[in-house]
Amino acid sequence: MSDYPQRVTDSFNERKRLIRLRRKKENLRFWEEFRIIPRWLMALVAILYVLALVIAITVNLAASRNGNDMFPPDLRDNPALASLALAGLVTAASLGLAIMIFFLAYVNRDASRRGMSAALWTILVIILLPAWGFIGFVIYFLMREPLPYPCPQCGNTVGARFNFCPNCKCNLHPSCSQCKREVAETDKFCPNCGNDLKMSSSAVEISAQRSVE
Repeated sequence: MSDYPQRVTDSFNERKRLIRLRRKKENLRFWEEFRIIPRWLMALVAILYVLALVIAITVNLAASRNGNDMFPPDLRDNPALASLALAGLVTAASLGLAIMIFFLAYVNRDASRRGMSAALWTILVIILLPAWGFIGFVIYFLMREPLPYPCPQCGNTVGARFNFCPNCKCNLHPSCSQCKREVAETDKFCPNCGNDLKMSSSAVEISAQRSVE
């Protein structure tokens, strides 16, 4: 029993290593990831930005015509420059809000396609947003599951934590024949005992062919 906590820790670290390997195979690109954000949300953000810009400039120019101070006060004699300065301020604020909204939409859609709870992660990020800023997004990107991938044997889409393919029963988490510890598909040697995995797999295939014959 004394080595049980160590075995649990080793198993957890090994699973994290395999998850990191599967994440590296995802080969994500910015614009491809950006496309998972709903188009209607992008259009809505653009419409709200234009609306905020029109309202702000209209109110500012109306204040100038009525003899009131306009933004900024130093440019009250030059409405064009004042409107340009106000447009820059509105654009900067809108850009910050748009980035926040797009991040929330991305977390929602990305968590769903990774088999995670989209509602739970979206709520968690929103809760952390006022006090901790973007720390919720950082936690999500560190904790998210790898994307589902095609089974190496039949091509059926399987989850990153599946042990066997539900379609063809292919072993998705192969283990070392010597120490019986889990290894990654890309490992040539066992990271735990140094066993040559290629030689082991060849020996297993030969024995399987002989048993069939």
